[in-house]
Amino acid sequence: MNLIKLLQDLSLKGVKLWTDEGKLRTGGSQEVLTTDVIAQLKQYKSEILQLLRENPDICQVYPLSYGQKGLWFLWQLSPQGYNYNFSFSFRIYSKVDITIWQQVFQALSERHPLLRSTFPNLGEQPIQQLHQHQKLDFLQIDASSWSEEELHKKVVAAHRHPFNLETEPVMRVRWFTCSEQNHIMLLTIHHIALDGWSCDLITKELPQLYQAQLNGFDASLPPLKHSYQDYVSWQKELVEGEQGEQLWSYWQQKLGGELPLLNLPTDRPRPSIQTDNGGSYRFNLSEKLTEQLKELAQTEGATLYMILLAAFQVLLYRYTGEEDILVGSPTYGRTKAEFASIVGYFVDSVVMRADFSGSLSFRDFLSQVRQTVLGALAHQDYPFTLLVEKLQVERDSSRSPLFQACFVLQKILESQELQKVFFSSKKTLMNWVGLEVEPFLLDQYESQYDLFLEMGEEDSSLIGCLKYNADLFDEQTIALMAGHFQNLLEGIVKDPQQRVTALQLMTEAELEQILVEWNNTKTDYPKDKCIHQLFEEQVEKTPDAIAVVFEQQKLTYSQLNTKANQLAQHLQTLGVKPEMLVGICVERSVEMVVGLLAILKAGGAYVPLDLNYPSLRLRYMVEDAQLPILLTQEKWEHNLPQTAAQVIYLDPELPKIGSSENLTVSITSEHQAYMMYTSGSTGLPKGVNIRHQGVVRLVKNTNYINLTEKDIFLQLAPISFDAATLEIWGSLLNGGTLVVMPPHQPSLSEIGAAIRENQVTTLWLSAGLFQLMVEEELENLKTVKQLLAGGDVLSVTHVQKVVEKLPECQLINGYGPTENTTFTCCFAVKADSNLEKSVPIGKPISNTKIYILDSQLQPVPIGVPGELYIGGDGLAIGYHNRLEVTTDKFIPNPFKDSKVTKKLYKTGDLARYLPDGNIEFIGRIDHQVKIRGYRVETGEIEATLTQHTIVKETVVVATEDNLGNKRLVAYIVLETETLASSNQEISETEQIKKLKQYLKEQFPEYMIPSGFVVLSQLPLTPSGKVDRKALPVPDNLNSMSTEYVAPETETQKVLAEIWAEVLGIEKVGIHDNFFDLGGHSLMATQVLSRMRQTFGMEFPLQSLFEYPNVATL
Repeated sequence: MNLIKLLQDLSLKGVKLWTDEGKLRTGGSQEVLTTDVIAQLKQYKSEILQLLRENPDICQVYPLSYGQKGLWFLWQLSPQGYNYNFSFSFRIYSKVDITIWQQVFQALSERHPLLRSTFPNLGEQPIQQLHQHQKLDFLQIDASSWSEEELHKKVVAAHRHPFNLETEPVMRVRWFTCSEQNHIMLLTIHHIALDGWSCDLITKELPQLYQAQLNGFDASLPPLKHSYQDYVSWQKELVEGEQGEQLWSYWQQKLGGELPLLNLPTDRPRPSIQTDNGGSYRFNLSEKLTEQLKELAQTEGATLYMILLAAFQVLLYRYTGEEDILVGSPTYGRTKAEFASIVGYFVDSVVMRADFSGSLSFRDFLSQVRQTVLGALAHQDYPFTLLVEKLQVERDSSRSPLFQACFVLQKILESQELQKVFFSSKKTLMNWVGLEVEPFLLDQYESQYDLFLEMGEEDSSLIGCLKYNADLFDEQTIALMAGHFQNLLEGIVKDPQQRVTALQLMTEAELEQILVEWNNTKTDYPKDKCIHQLFEEQVEKTPDAIAVVFEQQKLTYSQLNTKANQLAQHLQTLGVKPEMLVGICVERSVEMVVGLLAILKAGGAYVPLDLNYPSLRLRYMVEDAQLPILLTQEKWEHNLPQTAAQVIYLDPELPKIGSSENLTVSITSEHQAYMMYTSGSTGLPKGVNIRHQGVVRLVKNTNYINLTEKDIFLQLAPISFDAATLEIWGSLLNGGTLVVMPPHQPSLSEIGAAIRENQVTTLWLSAGLFQLMVEEELENLKTVKQLLAGGDVLSVTHVQKVVEKLPECQLINGYGPTENTTFTCCFAVKADSNLEKSVPIGKPISNTKIYILDSQLQPVPIGVPGELYIGGDGLAIGYHNRLEVTTDKFIPNPFKDSKVTKKLYKTGDLARYLPDGNIEFIGRIDHQVKIRGYRVETGEIEATLTQHTIVKETVVVATEDNLGNKRLVAYIVLETETLASSNQEISETEQIKKLKQYLKEQFPEYMIPSGFVVLSQLPLTPSGKVDRKALPVPDNLNSMSTEYVAPETETQKVLAEIWAEVLGIEKVGIHDNFFDLGGHSLMATQVLSRMRQTFGMEFPLQSLFEYPNVATL
């Protein structure tokens, strides 16, 4: 018989037990003191009396409030955490009697029972154990030999020291003595026994207790008529009664349906387990702005709190683009006047839900916030912890439940003097209870949420403190965010009728930086000349230099020019005129280069067609372009679709059918040079019309690459892919040598040999080919001085390998859609480049402009994702015969440089500025997916997977199972061969187990793919990008992982039985998620308690979050 548990169980049920002259006395409800209970008490009477004599506090146990239960659960989840440590600290420049202060804090503890309580676990639930005479945890520390920096570190460390709620006091004092007249007092109390209101009470009582101890009399503090346990009882009755049902009904209606998550842009990937590493950034609002905000509140019939909350929600909306925003806000929780003088944890949270749908003005939105706040405060008595449980919010160990951002406007203490001593952000020396004191600035770095904005008032000005999770954000990011909040407030008071999407976040200086300075890419280049004209100028400069090398053939610039002129003359006789489209469908060869040049010289625009395209695709392109002339090679005639075009064969023995002199054609650099087809969202390719000027700006006097007559450029890309534009014209317009690869699909070793044998100096590789070449042919890349790679996301691992192994090679990550002539941005990778998350796409190249905008075409701040728009001289004319699509994708430039850059191209790519002006590519907007309400960037998972040693390539996609639930599937190519078939979903191989564990260490559970498909290679589009549409459907996609699977082993059966009992359900399968079945925090503690009893082992609470099903546990 566990007598302690028996007595404490009875105490919690309201039974009182005490001794009276050696006799055991009881009092309580007859429903509890049953015949069996009385018999037990009689049977163990002597032992019980002995227990009560030895430990008179044993029956001083009470239930916890809902808020305390939540904090106790969080402590169990992270017993070494310091998120809920609250400290008061100040510096004393006076001689003090430390014994007096020790007595002061002892008296404070004796006055407030909660400060001398512990919180042990009784069976399956936590309780409050009151101690009548608990020794004060007071420690004086000699700091006389410490520097100021060391002192600050030690004080912070003392603040952060974790509490053991089950066995240790919840209040402690650390007294640091630097000298006889220099002390730091640090009072730290766990939040389970304290809230902000309690801080106010304590700071008012301390001076009175000090004066009383100093002068040897009792403090004249009013007696406490009520206790915290009265509050716990009141709360329980309220929740279980009719009013509780009404409160729950309100919140159920307000928070019904799928609840949004706040997906703030972070500087680092979110850890799989939420950390408490925090930071804080303080800022001040001017007296003028503070007064204007108060006046606005009065005018609008709102409160200052409502104005500031609304502005904070607008800030979050503008940072995330999410129209449904949840923000938490603490309430004092003392709606009953009798609880006003009690120290304890009364504070609770209410959830403020904001709806930004529609085109709201700030005034409209404020009206919505006003109603939300009034409703929330009217229903604030419903415990937040219970709300989370009843809503069955999906548990995610990487985030706080329900809301991830919090706001509070702190109540001003009744005594401004006390506020300055304990909570001021300024070091101001003042006299307090006869002592010279100043605040000891101790930033409390705990991080309970992603963001927590605390506002307060000091000396007629509003002050702010933006607390943040330092594992997610850099201080620089938070400083910008705080500035944007202030800018929002300035805009709001200036014109509250502005739409919330139009309120300016950034300062003029910030806008100048991102719109003007970072777009200051103008350089002189021959923008008025055409491609062929510049080539002819190069012929004049270096007529005998080698222009093209193909197998055993070599052509000088003069010879190439002659051949091109002869063909151009012939094309003109066939009717080719300015901007006429001329098809060219040939394999890699000298004739290919001759054909391209000839079409341009004749004034036409070439349309490259790939022989490897499916016949239906080729037919569509030929028909769509309505080509009057098509250049090809006779041997490929049977590969071409039926066409009305006149077909001309480009063979090595092409007769000299025209003059060798340069032609005179009336075209300018504004005329079309070529049309290149790209894939379209409808499944049909779109023809993109590109000007001569776009190509010239790409390759002449540009800032991302140095092209000279000494360069040897490998021509590898199909001419239907815009990388060929760079390869061919980058070489020929700068006097370099173009080495054309043989026409067949070359192997890696053949590419490597061509690079080595021809001493190639400049090379373009698609992302996939780049990774393969780095793995297989790194040695043969040693001659390359400029290596450009792109077309898709580059693997960080492979990039780092090149930087390490090829120090003489400049690696350049190139980004750009066909619609902006091959390249838009480039990033030159350096040895010290920060590649923690991904390889940036860099900055705009010469004569190119970049704009990262939100859905309302407003510039987004640094660090905030937006859609990437492009302007400048590389912009395409538009899409061939697609006026509607052209109008949709090429929009009027909304910015002041619109006379120079009239149109912007809407890329559909998500990107953001990094603080140094480089751009981070995030992914396609249409590749963003929501998994169980969480916004997931599949590119982030791909980047992390490819950093694992066993993964060669990967792509992650979201698919739907047979019930319409989205889940992530990772398609991977392993470094080593696998026995897996090409479309078999692998679940239990050693490799996949390793990858799952690896991802668990990096990501929260919702970002871990539920399926892995091992492929021998990823399917590619003709341009070398991953063809997501061609990925095979996993064999068992429709077999739901949540189908009931019965436990098999004895351990599984025991665990399933425990879960079923606690959850109150009939059966639990080994793959069923504990929290999906309705489990919550307190049920989790019950499960673990029963597991301890059954298995005789300790299980940390965190284990149930990391392994939420029987199979993994």
